[in-house]
Amino acid sequence: MPHSSEWLIFGGVALALLAADLFIMNRKAHVLSIREASIWSAIVVSTALAFGGFVYYLSGPTSALEYYTGYLVELSLSVDNLFVFILIFSYFAVPAEAHSKVLNWGIFGAAIMRGIMVVAGSLVLNRFEWLFVVLGVVLLFTAVKMFRAEDERIEPEKNPLVRLARRLIPMSGAYEDTKFFVKTHRGWVATPLLLVVLVIEWTDVVFAIDSIPAIFAITRDPFIVYSSNIFAILGLRAMFFVLADAMGRFVYLKPGVGVILGFVGIKMILSQWVHLPVSLSLGVILTVLIGSVVMSLWRLRNNPAV
Repeated sequence: MPHSSEWLIFGGVALALLAADLFIMNRKAHVLSIREASIWSAIVVSTALAFGGFVYYLSGPTSALEYYTGYLVELSLSVDNLFVFILIFSYFAVPAEAHSKVLNWGIFGAAIMRGIMVVAGSLVLNRFEWLFVVLGVVLLFTAVKMFRAEDERIEPEKNPLVRLARRLIPMSGAYEDTKFFVKTHRGWVATPLLLVVLVIEWTDVVFAIDSIPAIFAITRDPFIVYSSNIFAILGLRAMFFVLADAMGRFVYLKPGVGVILGFVGIKMILSQWVHLPVSLSLGVILTVLIGSVVMSLWRLRNNPAV
């Protein structure tokens, strides 16, 4: 179990990345170019991989394997989340220059929410072992749902947070650059961009319900659980701009993530009786992810119109 100094080092690295993202990469509202987004994505991923070396130095090879396995699981789930973000932005017709700001708030909210869920999960799962079976079944249902869902639909009008916001907060009918609130003759009113952030934050909660149990199937160490989660979501904003135009081409990515969730769910259910080595889990997850990408590119090559 890491000491406070290790948490401080992780916090320093994570905050440095977040500050660089907010105040250097996003110093003014604009659409990141593919070059900018690719460079920043490479920096975040490289930092995350290098941090695995720190985990190795800190706790040995087993913990490092757990970190890398957890990071891959969380990264694959985060990339899948981009499908939903694209749908949300499309539904609300969010101006392109506002995408970065909304994603930044989504990342900030996700970091806080996942911290809360990691602490709660550690306390509850250490006390009630049988919950692993329950969470494993939940992940299996989620995996099956990924295979069945052909067309995802965003229906904000059914979102309780959006309904409550519309009831309590005066709303304007148009975007005002990247502002959340504007002053009118009626006083201060919220713009539709605030609703978009609320939907993104709600979506983060839903995603965390899948991602947190998934990584607890890999390790019980809160330090590894949280650090792998945070590094996976820190690069999400830049990755959005890299992959947004190409997401529709990776047709086998979503089923691949479903296979990973199914595997992790089975691992959680059997964990009371069967122990699968972390190296095996890492091998399965890597194989599925690489296979999903290769199969998608192969299909695109043979069916350019897809």
